[in-house]
Amino acid sequence: MLKRTNALTIAAMFAVLAPSIVAADTLTDLDANEDTMVTIDEVTAVYPETTEDAFSAMDANADGSLDAVEIEAAQNAGMLKPAE
Repeated sequence: MLKRTNALTIAAMFAVLAPSIVAADTLTDLDANEDTMVTIDEVTAVYPETTEDAFSAMDANADGSLDAVEIEAAQNAGMLKPAE
């Protein structure tokens, strides 16, 4: 019983943390200069189909770059593919 409970706890934790892990992987994949912020140039280098309007929509705080939270939100909204 204890092993099953532990397995369920681990599965639940993974389900909660998985989007953040994917966002972190995507941030790492996109962040060419490793400054933890992703510019439109960095996004279009990996996803050339991304338009300025789409990038602006992902940039929730309008600071000209995406952070991990904005990347996760863009992925959840279907605006940005998760890292493969």
